[in-house]
Amino acid sequence: MTKHRMGIVGLGMAVTPHAKSLMDLADRVEVAGAYNRGEERRKAFAEKFPQFPVTDDLDSLLADSSIDCMLVLTTPDNHLETVTKCAQAGKHVLLEKPLEITTKRSVEMIQACRDAGVTLGIVLQHRRRPGGIRLREILKSGKLGRVAGASVFVPNWRPQIGYYDQPGRGDKLRDGGGVLITQGIHTIDVFLSLTAQPVEVTAYAQTSPVHQMETEDIVAASVRYEDGSIGVVDATTTAYPGFPERIQFYCEKGSAVITGTELKVAYHDGEREVIEADPAVGGTGADPMDFPHDHHREIMADFLDALDEGRDPLISGEEALKTHRFADAILQSAEQGRPVAVVKG
Repeated sequence: MTKHRMGIVGLGMAVTPHAKSLMDLADRVEVAGAYNRGEERRKAFAEKFPQFPVTDDLDSLLADSSIDCMLVLTTPDNHLETVTKCAQAGKHVLLEKPLEITTKRSVEMIQACRDAGVTLGIVLQHRRRPGGIRLREILKSGKLGRVAGASVFVPNWRPQIGYYDQPGRGDKLRDGGGVLITQGIHTIDVFLSLTAQPVEVTAYAQTSPVHQMETEDIVAASVRYEDGSIGVVDATTTAYPGFPERIQFYCEKGSAVITGTELKVAYHDGEREVIEADPAVGGTGADPMDFPHDHHREIMADFLDALDEGRDPLISGEEALKTHRFADAILQSAEQGRPVAVVKG
């Protein structure tokens, strides 16, 4: 396999699991330089990961023809500009979620990569959790029969002090949205990879008295799917101290529930299937980085495989766009007080 050379853009909170993954994959990828505009973050990163060179010159990374890919970890409002620069420099991009602050900007970014002929992969690492992978296999096999109901619950907790008080946190102009595309996006992405295409939503969304922020911190929505099934979305960051996310399927021949990383499947004929929970996984409470980096490593390895094999990564820009369009419909329904169709594709 070709050994890739990668540049990193953005050295904030999200960088640690990525840096650990790059250390694990050192036989496949070399970090050519880690860039952040601010000196303080460059210094902090260099102290924590001294094996990776840091730089204050993004243009030099983009001009280096030996670098074939970039890991972009900037704030969402900066994704379009940074990814477009990388694409125009001929670099493939692995991008931290979400795509961008609006679907329109997300589509522009995806098109910029397509026009430049570079690969765009998105970091939505919950797709690598074994419970979701196994449930996808079961549903695809038809063993559970037709789906009657499919619902998702994201009962997270994020405090005002130390989280939402950080500059830009929860602002539309920086983050683009609240619980749906910032905290709940991982679980909703897995959920939508399992369901039929959502057709219509009817929703409520608001900022609760628990937080002082611009975007939504609590959402309740009903959903109708293309296969005739129905369900709900219940997502919040007000659920102190944070509880495991849940995905539930009620089907013709049984039911399946993913609770955090645990999968339980119960068939009408008495058969049972269980994937035990991973006790190391947190992230639903005050510390959003309370989780191991295993699935980040798997997403990065898949991205490198995609470059080697000339295929799309597990989660392409187009695939990630499904969650953004779903969130758009929910928020539009809440704002307009009526059912709203979910844009497909």
